[in-house]
Amino acid sequence: MISWFDTSLIVLYLVILAVVALMGLRRKEESQENLILAGRRLTLPAFVATLVSTWYGGILGVGEFSFLYGISNWIVFGLPYYLAALIFALFLARRARRSPEMTIPDRLHRFYGSPATVAGSTVLIIVTLPVAYVLMIGVLFNQFFGFPIWAGIVFGTFFSVFYVVTGGFRAVLWTDIFQFILMFVGFIILFIFAVTSLGGIDFLKTNLPAEHFSLTGGNSPGYIAFWYIVALATLVEPAFYQRCFAARSASVARRGIFISILFWIFFDFLTTTCGLYARAVLPDLANPVAAYPALALKLLPAGLTGLFLLSLLATIMSTVDSYMFLAATTVSHDLLWRFKRFDENKIKTYTAIGLGISSLGTIMIALVSDSVVDIWHDFGSVGTPALLLPLMTSYWGRYKYSNRGAFLSIILSAALTAAALFYPRISGVDRYFLGVEPIFIGLIVSVTIFIMTRTRKIAE
Repeated sequence: MISWFDTSLIVLYLVILAVVALMGLRRKEESQENLILAGRRLTLPAFVATLVSTWYGGILGVGEFSFLYGISNWIVFGLPYYLAALIFALFLARRARRSPEMTIPDRLHRFYGSPATVAGSTVLIIVTLPVAYVLMIGVLFNQFFGFPIWAGIVFGTFFSVFYVVTGGFRAVLWTDIFQFILMFVGFIILFIFAVTSLGGIDFLKTNLPAEHFSLTGGNSPGYIAFWYIVALATLVEPAFYQRCFAARSASVARRGIFISILFWIFFDFLTTTCGLYARAVLPDLANPVAAYPALALKLLPAGLTGLFLLSLLATIMSTVDSYMFLAATTVSHDLLWRFKRFDENKIKTYTAIGLGISSLGTIMIALVSDSVVDIWHDFGSVGTPALLLPLMTSYWGRYKYSNRGAFLSIILSAALTAAALFYPRISGVDRYFLGVEPIFIGLIVSVTIFIMTRTRKIAE
């Protein structure tokens, strides 16, 4: 439990977010471009702040992994994503900004028609539901306030909806900049306290298993290689595309990703090191997901404990609001508006409907989940093979899928991957079908359909 002063900091933070929501109420009419992309005027500092904070929402999952497997956290959840982001910056950022689309399904519709758009939108809605992140909010509220995890899940979801539905992408941007500052301040404080009160590398070497300093952390090479494949989800990451579509220029989009990678590297240093200290100080911790909160409660005084909790909460909330908004706009813009063609002045109303749908889906899945890393694994396994090749071939190369081929690829690769994920639970066998990671089944299906149905692309 935390002190009243720490609690007051949390309340102040929530009040600030509520003020952002109330400011959004003053905007009565919004075009879709203003609501979804803030008018395509995103500056470089805002681009970096919102991308860095949004893409690092899985903070408790990082704590769980570094607590269990040490510095391999950098190899598994750091390096592959830096490389994928670098590829995005080099080959996709400028193209995305120069294209007229506002969303990924816009791109699918332009190249593959309505059936593929509906299929792609459905997959996007599922994989952008911020299930892992609201689960982390539930864990935080349980750790610090003693609330049931389900109560934290419900509160975190609906509070995010409250300020996003009123302010749209602008509200996401304003809060992300504030949350970007908080996430770095909190972890820098915890890192300094850990080093000064416990000791440096010698303390860690004395109190940690040797495998915590190995690059694999005791995991198999195949397991680690799997996460390099999952990291390819970055190339179909809707938060990346949204920020690039919203950037003031193509150069802002490209340079913004380069700078963001440097911030992620520094933040990974802080989070991995704090995870090592948590394992060294609390080796018998029952729930590794709570590694960071438990370390903060042990090391930090009142006031700073609340500030660190804000750091965790801000890191998670910045992702919850972004992904909830992405799921909602996929419902409103890519499904309802595209096929119903309602008046643009009603976009807020339909986005609110999308937020309601995505909120309920998020809560229901989060209530039956218990591992952040498992959620990343399953959602990444479905989304990557379904969207990777259809989207990449729309930007690169001489060939693309036929319209029918794109639809079949998205549907079959997602469905077969999902079936392979559920196979161990249905069959009672403790391994995947044929011992193959489900994501590879989806990718093989997608590549096969591309080879069979490819057609020459008309120049844009």
